[in-house]
This record gives sequence, C-alpha cells and structure tokens, in this order.
Amino acid sequence: MKTVCVAFLWHMHQPYYTDPVLGSASMPWVRLHATKAYFDMAYLIQRFPAIRATFNFTPSLLIQLKEVASGSVRDLFLEHARRPAAELTPAERAFLLRHFFAANWGTMVRPFPRYHELLARRGAEVTGGHLDQLARRFTTQELLDLQVWHNLGWFGYGALARFPRLAALRSKDRGFTEEEKLEVLALQQEAVSEIIPMYRRLAESGQIELTTTPFYHPILPLLIDTDFARRPRPETVLPQRFQAPEDADMQIRNAVAFHAETFGTPPIGLWPSEGSVCPEMVPMVHRAGLRWVATDEAILARSLASWDRQAALYQPYRIGHPGEEIAILFRDRELSDAFGFVYAKNTPESAVEDVMRRLGGIAQHAPGDRLLVAIILDGENPWEHYFNGGEPFLSGLYTELTKGSLPGVPDVRISAETISQTLAVVPPTATLDHLHSGSWINADFKIWLGHPEDNRAWDLLRDTRAQLLEVEKSLPPEQARAAWEELYAAEGSDWCWWYGDDFDTDYKPEFDRLFRTHLRNVYARTGLPAPDFLNEPLVRMREPDSVRQPVGLLSPILDGLVSDFFEWREAGTIDPSPPLGAMWRSNRLFTYLGFGFSLETLFLRLDPDETLVSERTAPEVEVRLHTSTATHKLTFSLAPPGPDSFTLFVASSGGPFAQVGRFTSICRREVIELAVRFKELNLEAGQDVRMSVIVMQDGLEVERYPRQHPVALTVPDQDFEARMWRV
Repeated sequence: MKTVCVAFLWHMHQPYYTDPVLGSASMPWVRLHATKAYFDMAYLIQRFPAIRATFNFTPSLLIQLKEVASGSVRDLFLEHARRPAAELTPAERAFLLRHFFAANWGTMVRPFPRYHELLARRGAEVTGGHLDQLARRFTTQELLDLQVWHNLGWFGYGALARFPRLAALRSKDRGFTEEEKLEVLALQQEAVSEIIPMYRRLAESGQIELTTTPFYHPILPLLIDTDFARRPRPETVLPQRFQAPEDADMQIRNAVAFHAETFGTPPIGLWPSEGSVCPEMVPMVHRAGLRWVATDEAILARSLASWDRQAALYQPYRIGHPGEEIAILFRDRELSDAFGFVYAKNTPESAVEDVMRRLGGIAQHAPGDRLLVAIILDGENPWEHYFNGGEPFLSGLYTELTKGSLPGVPDVRISAETISQTLAVVPPTATLDHLHSGSWINADFKIWLGHPEDNRAWDLLRDTRAQLLEVEKSLPPEQARAAWEELYAAEGSDWCWWYGDDFDTDYKPEFDRLFRTHLRNVYARTGLPAPDFLNEPLVRMREPDSVRQPVGLLSPILDGLVSDFFEWREAGTIDPSPPLGAMWRSNRLFTYLGFGFSLETLFLRLDPDETLVSERTAPEVEVRLHTSTATHKLTFSLAPPGPDSFTLFVASSGGPFAQVGRFTSICRREVIELAVRFKELNLEAGQDVRMSVIVMQDGLEVERYPRQHPVALTVPDQDFEARMWRV
C-alpha cells in the first residue's frame, strides 16, 4: 500500500514593532492577528486529534505576544481604542477614521451591519485633510461603535467559541457602552495570554510540532554575505558588501534558546525566513541542534541538474558535509499557494474537493511507495480572505484527511503528520550535492536587495554595526547585549520587504521609521549620538503616482452603476486630475478612471463629469492597447445618452487600422462600464500591453490618461493574485 504523508507547516510571523527604548509599539497587528488566526488555528486542530501539523513561530512574534499579554508595552492603536469616545481630540477622531477600518472589508467589515455602515459613511478613499472634516460629522456614539468594532471584528471563530460574550456583543451590533468596549479589550488581552500555553499543550501532547525561524526574521544568506544576491541574479546592483556570518549564527542560536525557554523543549526544525537558503548556512543550522529545514520547490528545481517535478518533489533530501548533514524538504508551491490565494474565492466544499483531487493526482503519478507532500504557507494572513476565517474549509479538509484514504484512489493510505513524524516515515534517501541560493519568491533575493532604497538600508546597517563593534568592548555586558539586540532587530527582512517598488502599503513610511528607530537605538544603547541621516526617510518622497495597478481580479456587473460597494475596489486607477504645475491647466472630464481584469476579460470604468462633457461637441473616447506587434483601438462616443456599443479596430505595426467588429458589452447610466475579452485583442496570459485612454474632439486629442506614459499591464495568469498578495 502506498503511503502519503501530508506535512502542513503553518508559518506565524510579525516583525518586531516594539521600540524597547520607549517601551511602545506603533502598529497593532500582533494583538489583532492573535485573536483571529493564532487562536483559531490552535482551537481548530484540537477538534481533530488525528490531524497532526507543524507550526512555526518567529521569536520576534513570541516576544510581542508576551508583551501584549502582560501589557508591558504601550500600544498606540490600543490607547486610541481605550480613550473614552467623548474625550477624543480632533486628531484622535481622525486617527480612528483613518486606521480603524484596517481589516479585510469583504469578510471582516461587510458582514457586520454597523461596521459596514460606518465604513460607507467614511468612504473608501480618504486623505488627511478630508479626514479632519469627516471626523467632525461623526457622533460620539458612532466613534465609540467604531472603537468596539475595530477590535470585535478581529476575533475569530476560536475566540468566539471560547468567550460566548463576544457573540452577544456582535449581535447587539451598535449602541455600545464604554463598559462594553473595555469588556471587549479585556477579553482580547485574555485571549492573547492563552495562545502560547495552548500551543505548548498541543506540542506536549504530540499533536503538533513547534519550530522556529531566525530570531528577528533576517534573510540569512544576505546576512552572511550580501554578494550572495548575485548567485541567482548576476545583474543585481549591490550595496557596500555586508558580511556578518556571526550575526546569522547568533540569530539562529538565539531563536533556538528562546524557543526552548518559551515552550519547554528546543525545536528540531527551522523554516528559514522567506524560505531563504544557501550552502553556507547549513553548518550553522546543524550546530544549533536543528535537524531539518524547509524551503520552496523552486530551490529544488535549481539545485538539480535536471527537473522532473513529480519524481523529485515529494521526498526529503540530505544536505551538508558528513557530520553536518540535515534533512531538507520542499513545499509544493502549487498546492500551498492555492491555500493562500485561490481557495478563499471558492466554496469550502469545492476547495476541499480540489485539495483531495490534487493529493490523489500526486499519489497516482509520483513514484515511490512513501511520499511527503509539504504544504507550507503563512498561517495567519490568508484567513482574513476566507468566509468565517476559513473554518468551514479547514474543518472540511481535516475531516477528509482523518478518513485516511483518497476518493477514487485505492490502496493509498494518507495522513497528516508533523514534519519530524513524516521524516521518520519518509526518511531522506537522496543527497543534494548542490543547494541553490535563493528564497521562496522567484528563487532569488530581489525583494530585499538591489533597489536604491534597499541598498541604502544595507549601507546604514553596515555602518551602524561597524560603530557598535568599535565600542562594544568598552560597554558593560548588559548594555552591549541590548545594543546588539537592536541591531539584530534591524537585520529583520520586513523593513526591506517594503523598500523599493516590489510591494506597497499605506504603512510603508512607518516600516521605514521602525527600521531607522532600531538603528538609532543601537546608538542610544551605546551612549553614542545617532547620526542625523537616521532621521531622514529612506522611502523616497515621490510625487503621487497617477496610476495605481490592480491588486485583484474583477467581476463587475456591466449595468452602468456602482451596484456594489466592493465591485471595483480591487481595480487599478488612473488619476484624472490635472497635473500639478504652473504651466498646465485642464478641465477634469472624468471624476474616476478605473481598469482591471478577470482571467479572460479586460474591464474599464469611466465616471464622466456630465456638465463638462456636455459642453463639448461630439467627444469620442479611444482606448488604445499597444503590444510589440499590434495596436488595438476601441472607440465609442462620449456624448450622452450613449454609448450602447463600441467599435474595435486593429493595426499591425505601422499599418492602417482595420475594423474588427462592434460589441455591445458596454453600459452607461451613472457611469460607463465596458468589457472586452482578451481573445478579441489576441492577448494571452503573461503578455505585456500598454494602455492609454484618449478623448478626441473634431479629430483632435483633447485629453490623454495617463498624460505622460501609457499604463503598463500584463495579462493576468493563474498566479496573478499570488504575486499581488501583500503580507
């Protein structure tokens, strides 16, 4: 009989938001994720004793869970929540409106009538000045309800089962009292205080395995030597060379020691930060007492001379020199990413069916009698996108796995095991002679090094470390230790995750400030004055970008109405405002320009300013789509009340336009919405295209959006939302 061991590894991580010098934390994500994913995942697995899994906690998260539970660190968001609503200052009221809707709107705001009502009252897009005006319109009771819902909405199904009072407060929905608000916050702290003990009990029972990550989540290969970034990408622009293998070793050793102190036993396995590996870290891992590591299948593909996915992936390997060998396993990227980015969009039943179908395919086609299927992903962020925090999906999946068999696949025994248990059943029999240097993202280190902002951060880290080394011997041991802790915190990967153009968040300036704060604290701990340049943001102060790219797939109803608050929320936008500058004035023909796509269709939305449009004579819109071989032109009249159709033309490079046909997938009522299928544009997934929206009048171009350069788009493929995912 064939044996398939499914090895879940749920990775729990938050960067170190705490400023130890001031004793304060500026962001609430540890506290809020704690009452949802961290609590939920432990609560759920307890209901399925036959399911065993591995949970990975970064020490930087564990420290903060302890800080939240003890109340030993000030929390800026919590202080704003605790403030009596009647006593809020204008700035505090604006803070609530700006930050207290920070949740997945579709699954954590919209299901609750009062919370959704408050969001609709505030609006989807706000600015600082606008917030001050809005805040004056909110009553004290509305602000109090917002304080409650910002915290109540983040409780997951596990906490709701543990504390029935929360369900009663959700049912009340509105009109909360100050006493009820404090009750919610007290239950929040109690839930956080139970998390570490819950996981420890589960580990002691043998149902779960607890593993660690380098202490402050650094990219170990880059700590060892930033020049390693050129191994997977020789063209990488490097900072001044940073080499600190002793820091990499210490981040591992400190993580193992802290894990043992927290959970009672040392860990056996390591999830390297972002799955980042290189050959030089293997001896460090072995010396720390760790016996296995995990990373992504793309690393395996680049480590082997030839790549046969089915034959190579579903087994562990040995790596390292004799006497320093450890086991290494590789996550099934397709299956793991489906958990993170696909299944939330489906019914729980269809998602479970797909998992079991995929596992059945692996069992049938992968060679060997004992298979290891590693499903490794973020254990906290995905569940915000699932109905009821993913409980119906995970419960259904755990139920199926408990049966021990695969539908339609005879003579296969399947079980969910911890990684160490799996390695006992499926021990490594092959040795990797070469280990590719890279991370789980594109099998390289581009996210954290190469952009001018990233490289500047590495230079500051290098210079600060050099200063610390100069004075270390003159410091008392405790003072030196505190300074090194701040430097190790600055070595965390999360700061450079947000530097550069790879990812964006409203909190990017705060991540930048926290990185520089940890560096300044190194100087503060040593008694040295911090350089003035540490007060200067590394994030470049850019002019507002006129284009925002889509962040998700769309499925709008083409009815000429914004029929749903969330219908175009994931869309890209083109700012229709006139450019700032003394030499340009322009009327604003549109109040909004949105664009996006499904896997099959391009969508466009235009909100005309009817007064300005009516002042023009027969204005016409041209949407131009350029590829390297052809240009498509989509045209329709902007004159009301139409249009009821648009015309599509195509021209080869340098040739005249020829009509393709007329299409009726367009509607104008309050807004204009249209759709054109990619196949009508001869576009395929992964193909690059540039788009401009042009307003013509009497044969002359009167407006162009964007004004400087076309929007650069890539036709989405099945992995689009995985790549756009923001942690």
